[in-house]
Amino acid sequence: MGFLSTFLGILGFGIGIPLGLLVGFYLFVYSEAKDVEEPVIRPLYELDSSALQDLLPEIPLWVKNPDYDRVDWLNKLISDMWPYLDKAICSMIRSMAEPIFAEYIGKFQIKGIKFKNLTLGTLPPAIYGIKAFETNEKELVMEPIIRWAGNPNIVLGLDLLSLPITVQLVDVQIFAAPRITLKPLVPTFPCFVNTVISLMEKPHVDFGMKILGGDVMSIPGLYRFVQESIKKQIAILYIWPQTLEIPVLDASTVLIKKPVGILSVNVVRALKLLKMDILGSSDPYVKLSLSGERLPAKKTTIKKNNLNPEWNEKFRLIVKEPDTQVLQLEVYDWDKFGSHDTLGVQLVPLKLLTPYEKKEFKLDLLKNSNSNNHQRQKPRGQIELELTFVPFKEDSAKFSRALDECASKGSGTQRASENGVESGAGLLIVNVLGAEDVEGERHNNPYALVLFRGERRKTKMVKRTRNPTWDEEFNFMLQEPPLNEKIHIEVFSKQTGMRFRSKESLGYVEINLTDDVHNGRINHECHLINSKNGVIHVEIRWKTI
Repeated sequence: MGFLSTFLGILGFGIGIPLGLLVGFYLFVYSEAKDVEEPVIRPLYELDSSALQDLLPEIPLWVKNPDYDRVDWLNKLISDMWPYLDKAICSMIRSMAEPIFAEYIGKFQIKGIKFKNLTLGTLPPAIYGIKAFETNEKELVMEPIIRWAGNPNIVLGLDLLSLPITVQLVDVQIFAAPRITLKPLVPTFPCFVNTVISLMEKPHVDFGMKILGGDVMSIPGLYRFVQESIKKQIAILYIWPQTLEIPVLDASTVLIKKPVGILSVNVVRALKLLKMDILGSSDPYVKLSLSGERLPAKKTTIKKNNLNPEWNEKFRLIVKEPDTQVLQLEVYDWDKFGSHDTLGVQLVPLKLLTPYEKKEFKLDLLKNSNSNNHQRQKPRGQIELELTFVPFKEDSAKFSRALDECASKGSGTQRASENGVESGAGLLIVNVLGAEDVEGERHNNPYALVLFRGERRKTKMVKRTRNPTWDEEFNFMLQEPPLNEKIHIEVFSKQTGMRFRSKESLGYVEINLTDDVHNGRINHECHLINSKNGVIHVEIRWKTI
């Protein structure tokens, strides 16, 4: 009986499997598929509270918040570029990690560290919405919502005590809301110098980690400890106001140089100048300027029939690069008709000066600044002058401590304080950035005119636009802070060509400078008077010395 039952069981099993496969295949091929029912679509207000709570986190931010824009085009671009971005990012990670790994080799019995495999996988991150901010600064500010549920394969090989250990990172999930700032904007591609990143809230980070093939994150308590430690460290480093700054362009080659101080020049006298006129002596005067500046040169008065003139005339020049700029001195013989003859030239590098310290120079005049052998030149006389370089208050920290001690000993840089504002000389910097919605009756070729203390400065004209961008800077050197004073800025439009009534006013504004002096720097966005919708953007800074 035992043998018979075993035989019948094997026979039934051998017949049942083929018969079952045959019946299943017949039913799969010849049976008719039922119609798929359409899913039930219900509006949100019909859902109960629990279903709504489960659904809300999955709704994109551009749906919940109108300030965020939908950027499907950007996600498509990232998806198409992801294979190339993967290689570029991994190459960057390798180059950044190599010096870090090198520091640990030889310590803790570690003999070697290297990536055995490094790829971010095939799933790119997605942007669930992006918010852009408008500022008066030269920058672009945006806040994207980034989610990445990736399938990376990152394998790190570690040689510890001659034992090869592999650490693998898998199944990474990162949800973050960074603030990305591109600044400052410059006229050189890609048109910004730095990328500044900071996180507005703690990110969500989740991943799996395998050591020697075993999932260590399954150890009770370790998962939560690792997650909280990572979030805490990221918060310390990058949560706003902490930032991560990534340089894109060399700032020294693209940034517009800003004033850092004032050079005071006292042209004292000249001695034994050449006689250039057949009848009578020379009529000398001095032109002085700083290298790298496009401003008109300063001029002394003309001393008639004098080969040993004394001027004792003082000038102030704006310094932007004290380490590289040079004071250029040119002595001319004034002629009533024709060009003026050159009596001699001389150069004084500003790096020879010590801030706050007056320095006297007695220099031999040269035929030209390019002469290689000055000893063989014909004597052309001498010039005496006194130079003092005074940095602006906010820039003085860049110089040595010894210089600050000179300033504190009463070398003429101490100033009395009144209502919290330091008195004394300084520089008023007016940067006319641009305007919006300026509209003329006959034409729209706007330019801006700046009027202050009788001085007139004008921007370039931008043709055929209602939203001009000038971004031009004007400097006014003052003996005292311009408290309770106003600066007048007016926008005009000028018709090109010779026509009657070719100029018309598009609006003006008068800005009280008291707040600018107190704060040191203010960005103004002012509605133009006598303009329907016109707005002008002006940055005003006050720097004291």
